[in-house]
Amino acid sequence: MWVHAPAGYGKTAIAGTISRMLEETVGLDFSPLGATFFFWRASSERNSPTRFIITIAYQLAMSIPELKPHIESAVNRNPMILRKALEVQLVKLIVEPFKALGELEDIPNRLVIIDGLDECINSGHESAVEKKYAEDQEKVQVRVLDLIHALQSHRLPLSFLILSRPEIWIKQHIESRSFTDLVEVVDLYTVGDHMKDAENYIRVELSRIAENIQDERWPTEDIVHGFVRRTNGHMLYASTVIRHIDNQYDDPRESLRNILDSSSKSNSDLAHSTAFSSLHELYRQIMRSCPESHRSLMVEVLEDIIVSRTLLEGVVGIHRALDMLDSLSGRAPGSRIKAIRSLHAVIRVSIDHWSDFFIHSSFTEFLMNPQLSLDFAVDKHKGSQRLLWKCLECMSTITGSQKDEDRLEHALLLFPAYWYQTWPRDAARSQETEYLKMVRKLLTIDLTTCFIKLFGQPCFNLAFGYPGLQREHQYKSWRQVLVESLQDYYTDESKNPLAREVILHVQSSRNGALVHLLNHFRLDHIDQSSCLIMELEFYLSELHTKLGQDIGALRGLQRDHERQVSGLLPYFRHTVYGHLSNPCYSILVPWATVTPQDIAQSLTLRDSSVGI
Repeated sequence: MWVHAPAGYGKTAIAGTISRMLEETVGLDFSPLGATFFFWRASSERNSPTRFIITIAYQLAMSIPELKPHIESAVNRNPMILRKALEVQLVKLIVEPFKALGELEDIPNRLVIIDGLDECINSGHESAVEKKYAEDQEKVQVRVLDLIHALQSHRLPLSFLILSRPEIWIKQHIESRSFTDLVEVVDLYTVGDHMKDAENYIRVELSRIAENIQDERWPTEDIVHGFVRRTNGHMLYASTVIRHIDNQYDDPRESLRNILDSSSKSNSDLAHSTAFSSLHELYRQIMRSCPESHRSLMVEVLEDIIVSRTLLEGVVGIHRALDMLDSLSGRAPGSRIKAIRSLHAVIRVSIDHWSDFFIHSSFTEFLMNPQLSLDFAVDKHKGSQRLLWKCLECMSTITGSQKDEDRLEHALLLFPAYWYQTWPRDAARSQETEYLKMVRKLLTIDLTTCFIKLFGQPCFNLAFGYPGLQREHQYKSWRQVLVESLQDYYTDESKNPLAREVILHVQSSRNGALVHLLNHFRLDHIDQSSCLIMELEFYLSELHTKLGQDIGALRGLQRDHERQVSGLLPYFRHTVYGHLSNPCYSILVPWATVTPQDIAQSLTLRDSSVGI
């Protein structure tokens, strides 16, 4: 079944209610809920299909215990299946385990709920080798539908409930010959009396507010009817207005009067309007409620949040991220939270989870469309550039004796992520002046000291969600980020003096910092050196083309700290085994236990290894 409705008509609430009802079902000897997957545009982990099949397979293993050993066996036979194409995962992790059970007619049917298909907006780059481009949202959403159709074609004991907005490409695909006999379509907007639902909600909420302000004569029937007409049955509009006026710092009666008296005309067909003109005018009114002197900071903060969420989600909470950005910008702690506090109708200031911060995805869509948000539009690239320049300015003040302040620490940690996001492939050529300004700025910075201080940070702070990278590859060293960017811009850096100078500056600074740290290794800080260990992995992978003081540093480390190095070795066994011809292998191998599997792995990795 495909249930569709415009934004704000409760599709996710319906999916959640059905899921909860099935989970709480009693009197059955099986769970009628097979699996759920909730796509979410604002979440880097839920706005692509990368984890779709894996998640469904895992949940099916939980709800149908007989499947579990067969799915585990598939993963054990080929661990790389978790990185294969989705179509391959579907067969190996779902279809074949079901087939292994024998007679499927005896297995009770389970429901699989898939919500927010329209919020699946990119391919997730399932494999950096096999798939180097991002599919547009139409193709990726149709692809998910085809995956569901493929499951259905195998006649498995599964039924599917799909909920989404009525995007034209989804509608056309479901109405195509391959789907038409399999899918029941429900237009949620035509079900029930939305105007009556909105009126009931408005009366209850306005009565609650009237009780709080102790005004028995408010609201009048004219106010209620005017409010209901303005919503046109759109519950998202009604709930947003209620949140906006339900504010202890302002008079709710005046706030509601301002909205109802606005010159904006309600769209006669709001529910099926692609512009949602009344809702967007409401968003503009909410933004204008912020004092004019604070609006530029308010827009900057929203821009920072949208820019940073793909980098920091899953690493730090949004409040900690805003504190870091306050520090980076030289503002007092809490400045950013104060700047957006008046937006309580569209954001959850008290929530620390990135995916729940914006109340509805239509608000972020509004902000990123300058034709809708006008003076309140956010520009992701402009925001990335601004934050990156703040990092560079802060790093330019670094000295070897300087005490690590929060501002400097945040600049060091955030810099590679913002550089990676600001200057993806080909972006530098379209904004050459700004790019070269930042490249030249690098030459004025003591990068050796920056690297030394950076490598002293716990590695988890650097596991930013770089777009297009699998979790196990999300760490990118500064050297990689900067050198790859320069090599993308300068096709042949050997012929460009500036490129050669900057690349040499970056690489020599990193190498000098790493040799310094190897020679001054703090054993009592071994648990805090995971970032150094991560950088050592990259370093070891390059040493098969290098000799000299680097090898000497490793030998010194071996001689002086044998027990501690033995404890470190598991962290970079993968690298050592990947380079059996590496000179450092003969230094570190006495601590290693080489298994046949390790040798096989090393032969596989050896051909793909690349030095500086």
